[in-house]
Amino acid sequence: MDSLSRPFSPNRKALTFVIITVILDTLGFMLIVPVAPYLVARYVSNPGTIGVAVGWLGSIYAICQFIAAPGLGILSDKFGRRPLLLLCLLGSAIGFLLLGLGGALWVLFLGRAIDGITGANTSIIIAYITDVVPSLERSKYFGLIGAIGAGCVVLGPAVGGLLARFGYQVPFFVAGAVALANVIFGLFFMPESVVKDQSTPQVSIASLNPFRALKEIFRMPRLGWLLIALFSFTLATVILPSNLGLFAKDNLNWDADRVGLLFSVFGISSVVVQGLILQWLLKRLVAYRVMIAGLCFSMVSLLLVALIARVASPILLTIGIIIFAAGEGFTSPTLLDLITHETDERSQGKVQGGSQSVQSIANIAGPVMAGTLYDHLGHGTPYLTGAGIILLVLGLLVLVPPALKRASHPKTE
Repeated sequence: MDSLSRPFSPNRKALTFVIITVILDTLGFMLIVPVAPYLVARYVSNPGTIGVAVGWLGSIYAICQFIAAPGLGILSDKFGRRPLLLLCLLGSAIGFLLLGLGGALWVLFLGRAIDGITGANTSIIIAYITDVVPSLERSKYFGLIGAIGAGCVVLGPAVGGLLARFGYQVPFFVAGAVALANVIFGLFFMPESVVKDQSTPQVSIASLNPFRALKEIFRMPRLGWLLIALFSFTLATVILPSNLGLFAKDNLNWDADRVGLLFSVFGISSVVVQGLILQWLLKRLVAYRVMIAGLCFSMVSLLLVALIARVASPILLTIGIIIFAAGEGFTSPTLLDLITHETDERSQGKVQGGSQSVQSIANIAGPVMAGTLYDHLGHGTPYLTGAGIILLVLGLLVLVPPALKRASHPKTE
């Protein structure tokens, strides 16, 4: 059944709940950036191991998201989006509070793990939007969600640093309180989006295994093409933010403040691209063509950044970052839109959970790959490799079945 024949349409209060949840998800990842070294230092006796502990504190979040995302999506297909989202928010609140309370290093890791597991609710949010938003408008909403996330990427570290002036635990207590408030808001104002007779009939424990879930999803017609493209695109693009600070330091002699400013340029550009330009483009072009344009922008941006290893130009780096924001902003929402069109109503949560796990794998592998290439093959190599991967993605998506291209813009609802 198409979303237009759903018993209700998206309302402002329900979408407000979704937006707050997205903000909390992004802030949950970004708040810890400025305060993590200080939190960890309290519980590590050897200063030489603080960097490793901080790194694992970030990795555990992505690992838990990979494990939990397919299961959460499958459970939301069975029991509905509403109870699972509320449960995830409650879990995030507990994770934030544990980070604030601290007391031992294992408590920080436990809080981060809980927040990672329940922060895997992006799959449910995407499935919820797919349930309630007419298919022709999904790319627009995905773009708006992306713009909000990009804004939080800019504001998250700043908010975390500001609140940390009152104590390193304060940012997490505030985030936990907001999460609890959103649970209460959702209890009153978030309607269920899964039609009862279209929910998944049964769920087995084995089906919650992330590897089994991914195997089943890749077997679905045409979805394999898109998930490979999603993994490859994420792998290629995560290279830039994961290695940018070191690259700018070594090639432009930049300090942390200038790198932070560059991330702000990226965030602001992403907000403009996904909040304004993408909406304008989707009224004039089908999602598939916008996605191809985005991939081309991404490839060009990575090539420009790689060139800086030869020509040390701050202006060129800034231009490359702005183009990168455009490429990512055009590609991610439209690729997500294509995935929703290739998924039936009974499997939206399952597929979106799988796609989130695919991205988590890329987010875990990408920084390691970037660092290895940087150290052993040259400073520009990670970005050249990323550009090459995107070129392969372009070839893959040009060869996809014609029906997949048509699915990006249905003629009728």
